[in-house]
Amino acid sequence: MKMKMKKKPTTLLIILMITIHAGILAQNSFSLKSPDKRIKAEISISENTSYSVFFEGQQIIFPSTISMLLEGKKSFGLNPKVKKSNLIEINETIIPVVAEKRSKVIDHCNQLTLNFKGNYSLVFRAYNDGIAYRWIINKKGEIIVKNEISTFNLSASDSVYFPEEESFLTHSERKYPLLAIKDITNQQMSCMPVLVKRTDNIRIAITEADLLDYPGLYLKGNAGGNPMFTGLFPPYPLEEKQIRDRTIMVEKAADFIAKTTGPRAFPWRVMIITDNDGALIESDMVYRLGSPNRLENTEWIKPGKVAWDWFNALNIYGVDFESGLNTDTYKYYIDFAANYNIPYIILDEGWSDTEDLFSINPDIDLPELFRYARNKNVGIILWVVWNTLDNQLDEALTKFEEWGAKGIKVDFMQRDDQKMVNYYEKIAIEAAKHHLMVDFHGSYKPTGLRRAYPNVLTREGVHGLENNKWAESVTPEHNVTLPFTRMLAGPMDYTPGAMINSTAKQFSPVWDRPMSQGTRCHQLAMYVIYESPLQMLADSPSNYYKELESMDFLKQVPVTWDETIVLEAKIGDYILMARKNGNKWLLGGMTDWTSRKFELDLSVLGDDFHQISIWEDGANADKNPQDLKFSTYTIDQNQKVEINMASGGGWVAVIE
Repeated sequence: MKMKMKKKPTTLLIILMITIHAGILAQNSFSLKSPDKRIKAEISISENTSYSVFFEGQQIIFPSTISMLLEGKKSFGLNPKVKKSNLIEINETIIPVVAEKRSKVIDHCNQLTLNFKGNYSLVFRAYNDGIAYRWIINKKGEIIVKNEISTFNLSASDSVYFPEEESFLTHSERKYPLLAIKDITNQQMSCMPVLVKRTDNIRIAITEADLLDYPGLYLKGNAGGNPMFTGLFPPYPLEEKQIRDRTIMVEKAADFIAKTTGPRAFPWRVMIITDNDGALIESDMVYRLGSPNRLENTEWIKPGKVAWDWFNALNIYGVDFESGLNTDTYKYYIDFAANYNIPYIILDEGWSDTEDLFSINPDIDLPELFRYARNKNVGIILWVVWNTLDNQLDEALTKFEEWGAKGIKVDFMQRDDQKMVNYYEKIAIEAAKHHLMVDFHGSYKPTGLRRAYPNVLTREGVHGLENNKWAESVTPEHNVTLPFTRMLAGPMDYTPGAMINSTAKQFSPVWDRPMSQGTRCHQLAMYVIYESPLQMLADSPSNYYKELESMDFLKQVPVTWDETIVLEAKIGDYILMARKNGNKWLLGGMTDWTSRKFELDLSVLGDDFHQISIWEDGANADKNPQDLKFSTYTIDQNQKVEINMASGGGWVAVIE
């Protein structure tokens, strides 16, 4: 009897466990909602793994298959068997070392983790501003990723801002034409982010986050008018060839995209979703999904404005020496920076040989410049070619720190295969050891690296102001498209600040005395609207000295923010936004070639202010875009402010 009594509960327990296990394996559908319930993801598990996305009950991404194909017969997401699912709520506050949009970032989402037979997992997060997912491998050992299948199945009526690329060798400096998704073929690919525009005003921005030890994601279209994007990745480089002094292209590639080790998490696939254009600018989803800060000591990281030499071709005047790549010219830049409390200047290309950082231009007395800058409380940032820096890394960074340099501008990487992605992290780590901040040029889009390594302040990967030196492509319409597209991913070194401004008819590319399209206030507003904790003043100091009213604004505009509010916005048409720093609100507005009028209700900003200073397009800015009107007066929170922007115009204000 005792033996039977012992066996009975054991048998029941086994039956119960088998029943529960079978129930888990039988479940083939999981759902996840955002905290505010507006966004929902549905994950389907059958022979394949797929997901769908809904916004306020409406399906906006249709079943889209995802998987990872590994060397051998292993794979993630094919013939999957779910062992366990786990749903949790995350509600944390991130305090960024370098505040971009805000000084406190709320990381609030619901997270679903599916653990599969085979020791891997799939994690989905639902935020109030979007959906993200990533794969995780939970076992140790080498992993060779042959390919990752990442699809986004959209509606036939959708259009997309599509930064088309020609190859994987790219600066990622593209424009954003609006195309019908169904017309994009499988021979066309784009860098990230892309922005899907639906006819019902719902927007879906697609990008990635936490890109480490893995290649970057591109998107390609599909054949036969199918409105779907498929992920595309640069393969792992096996042989490389140097072109001139700065470009290293892949000559031979492997038949896989990544060689890595587990356990590890793979990058997030990110979809920012909203029915409000302004919310795209307010989102910091990519930052939230980045790896947490990995630097112990960050007190030395000091964001700030930078006087830049390259755009203006060192073209200064009103001096008694010949301007150019020489000591006297850079002392002039240092004096300018000191006069306007600009923390840094850059020594761009030409201070050293591009292939040897210790072969200094004989016309530049580098020790004297560092001494002079130190006495003026101005820091120096040094431009380098990425491969030259890599070849001389330890010696160069040690010498830069010895000289007193504050940062490096690393240029011409032009790739984001796994090998190059790893280079970015290596430079972030090694630069931090020498207390050097980093600005990446010739770079791919941001993916949250700046959260893990906050000394990485900004990067290019944007079709910015410098193109005015040789092209007519940087129009006001382009400028008011960037905040909704490229800037979604993170700070962009657009390098604003042109003081020679023109209409479309007046404009012509001039290499050594470049101008911009649009008004002076259009340029000033970029310092409020464009995010970059290392923000350039791109024009000649000689021009800035003549523009006292513009400099009155530029000397006080900060580069980091405690709060960001978008007041009015329409992609490619106009933006009006407010950012707070300390006890000041700074407001900026930009428009395309269409003049605009707005009425600003100050009550949305609170009541702790009494004075407003305004820089606005002058009465004749349509004919002479440099025309600027300045005014200042007392106000209260019940007052409304009329905003008038000329064609290609802008508007800025400081409220305190």
